[in-house]
Amino acid sequence: MTRITPIFIIIFTILFFLGCESVSKKIDEKTLQEERELSKWLRKSESELKIFYGQPDKIEFSDTRNRFYIYKSKKFNIKCQRKFEINPKNIVVGFSSKNCF
Repeated sequence: MTRITPIFIIIFTILFFLGCESVSKKIDEKTLQEERELSKWLRKSESELKIFYGQPDKIEFSDTRNRFYIYKSKKFNIKCQRKFEINPKNIVVGFSSKNCF
């Protein structure tokens, strides 16, 4: 009986670390997929972005006269934020994503 306990602990520890690794891989895959999707918006017009995402939840202005359109959502109690940078010619020139997977 005492021999079974250490074996059980070793097996449980190995399974635990393998589970963490697979979750990490899935998060990395979803993050990469999100980045691919958002990169499709580069060099598109502001109006196309608004047609797809709607009005932004927040607009910030930078010193370079660019605007940042911020879209927020919530899934499984995790707050997602997508930020698109729009230049003075109303073209998407950058993006960032936080917790969107």
